[in-house]
Amino acid sequence: MFFSVVIPTYDRQPILEKCLKALEDQQPSDLFSGYEIVVVDDGSTDGTVEWLHSQATEFPHVKVFCQNHQGAAAARNLGVEKAIGDTIIFIDSDLVVTDGFLRAHAEGLQEGQKELGSDASGTGSEPARLFTYGRVINTCNFEHPTAEPFKVTDFSAAYFATGNVAIARHWLEKAGLFDVGFQLYGWEDLELGVRLKQLGLKLIKCPDAVGYHWHPAFSLDQIPSMIDKEIQRGRMGVLFYQKHPTWDVRLMIQMTWISRALWEGLTIGGRLNERTMAPLIGWLIQQGKPQLAEQVARIFLNWYTVRAVYDAYAESQQP
Repeated sequence: MFFSVVIPTYDRQPILEKCLKALEDQQPSDLFSGYEIVVVDDGSTDGTVEWLHSQATEFPHVKVFCQNHQGAAAARNLGVEKAIGDTIIFIDSDLVVTDGFLRAHAEGLQEGQKELGSDASGTGSEPARLFTYGRVINTCNFEHPTAEPFKVTDFSAAYFATGNVAIARHWLEKAGLFDVGFQLYGWEDLELGVRLKQLGLKLIKCPDAVGYHWHPAFSLDQIPSMIDKEIQRGRMGVLFYQKHPTWDVRLMIQMTWISRALWEGLTIGGRLNERTMAPLIGWLIQQGKPQLAEQVARIFLNWYTVRAVYDAYAESQQP
């Protein structure tokens, strides 16, 4: 197989550099013939494209493509269109992988096909109906991101998430690629996952394909942008439900009376919010516990998500 690693990016040049350096330092394997790194810049304003062109000799596997700011779904679609590989690996531009990353995905794809046998077999010239999903470990350690241990909060039960996944391009094209209607934050990968599941693809967990997802240590000044993301997530969640009006999707986007009652209760009807909880969150950060502070903030962030879901759904029902 030949891998095309597709990476959408927007204003992330410092961590993108670490991401690309890690991908250039990959162990070879007889299971794949080679690889390319397809970087799609989604209209960055931080000089990312100019920097990439200036570093061409340092990143020989990298090919750069550009688009106006249209969102991750459109960027990934462009990446697949420009890729030459038969197997696509999606990662985010703030992911730093280990040197055995590609080899682990190749081994996972081969072992998955053996394990599933006829259940994974394609028909005729079709590839096996499976994809591999690697492990993602969250870290705020910019200097040494791969030093972070796996934590309970890093566990993901997602079926298809583009933070670390390898799949035959045949199935992406057959499913119709990403829906570019998801122009705000969230759900475009899980929505594609629903269509892939309908095609009968099996998820193969690949814990040895490790990526370290870097983000800045949580701070109070991040809260407004995080609230905005949750509102966007809520609105895109309704689009997800409109495309797939099932109970499973309602659960995923938290459009259920259970979710509404839970977060209304935990926030006391919204009274525990970014203003009233700021002293506690600030104190936790001062105590050197930014991850705990972020989990506390999730109480009111989830409330914003659920409220946005119901507001967007009510709007969609208006004539």
